Amino acid sequence: MGRAGGYRKSDRSRVRGGGSDKKPATRLVTGGRRKEWTGAVVNPPVWRASTHLYDSVADMRAGKASNEDGRFFYGRRGSPTQWALAEALTELEPGAHGTMLFPSGVSAIACALLAVLRPGDVLLMADSSYDPTRSYAEAFLKKWGVETRYYDPLIGAGIADLICERTRAIMMESPGSLTFEIQDVPAICAAAKDRGVTTLLDNTWAASYFFRGIEHGVDITILAGTKYIVGHSDVMLGSVTCTEKYWQRVRRTAQQLGQVIAPDDAYLALRGLRTLDVRMRQHQDSALKIARWLAGQPRVARVLHPALPDCPGHAIWRRDFSGSAGLFSFVMDGGDADAVAAFVDGLALFGIGYSWGGYESLALPVDPTPDRSATEWKAEGPVIRLNIGLEDCADLMADLAKGLERYEKTACKR
Repeated sequence: MGRAGGYRKSDRSRVRGGGSDKKPATRLVTGGRRKEWTGAVVNPPVWRASTHLYDSVADMRAGKASNEDGRFFYGRRGSPTQWALAEALTELEPGAHGTMLFPSGVSAIACALLAVLRPGDVLLMADSSYDPTRSYAEAFLKKWGVETRYYDPLIGAGIADLICERTRAIMMESPGSLTFEIQDVPAICAAAKDRGVTTLLDNTWAASYFFRGIEHGVDITILAGTKYIVGHSDVMLGSVTCTEKYWQRVRRTAQQLGQVIAPDDAYLALRGLRTLDVRMRQHQDSALKIARWLAGQPRVARVLHPALPDCPGHAIWRRDFSGSAGLFSFVMDGGDADAVAAFVDGLALFGIGYSWGGYESLALPVDPTPDRSATEWKAEGPVIRLNIGLEDCADLMADLAKGLERYEKTACKR
């Protein structure tokens, strides 16, 4: 085998300790660590390369003809560092065929939708979807001739009534962005399959770890790897993982758009992936403790956390998920923007930022109202979204308690 030689999906048994029969935590540690890619070291090295060299013209022609990870061709198709990450992410989703990598979560969403939609199609999208997803639908897809119709995230099997002859895809996000409704993904997927409609799921909150989309009937799962996969708030990353039916479509679209991630980013994402199990469990434990504490505070009207019984879709979360993440929102009982600013600005351990999933805690004032069209958002007061990091839980609660005191004082002055 010359320099253009490669490795097939069937070679996964050559991964050190890998295999689909392993438990999820074990797959996180072993995924993508083929000896061909790591050599004598633990981690795949960083392969920085735009040009891939061939031993002969025959090897060059063979490389061009075989478009799959593990076969050298040109830097845009990746090298062992990227291939290792893609393979490890594929192994997170039982039943998946392959994963494509992207420079951000939004680029992953955009490419996945482009791969399955055509002008004249109708896209059904959850009304609780991530704002950039909605913006992409209303701007680019609309100009491209795709009509987006929004649906109640709690619709479940009732989505069958919204599927028309032009419906080609359903975009889900569970739990919903900002408001955390859990969708009945299996019921939606069953209705879609009956009508030949493609299903896509933004699975970033569960990181394809606490919920495995393809195992529950989803055709294409999407992650903003920027969040929990990387885990350290220092890399932008997206991924699209799909079944064999959609693999060539997704791969071809990504390559035609020139989508590729830097090998250094892939290396950092792989390093983050190895500790995903322990990080997710700590995020879960701390977030649950803080969510339950907040639910008992007099100034808090309600807490929007899927693991709490009064969160919309909680029964489905109990049925389908194996755990919960560190991101949730809570609704204040009365108050205004000044009270929110007093609460957030004075926090010592919570940064103010749009991302999440890193080791540091964040607090962000949010307003779900503008991003609703099929449903109406009603609340007792302002909404604040928290990312619970890896700090000591007692310190975080003490910080939040002082914030609630500031909120109360500011609200009472008005």
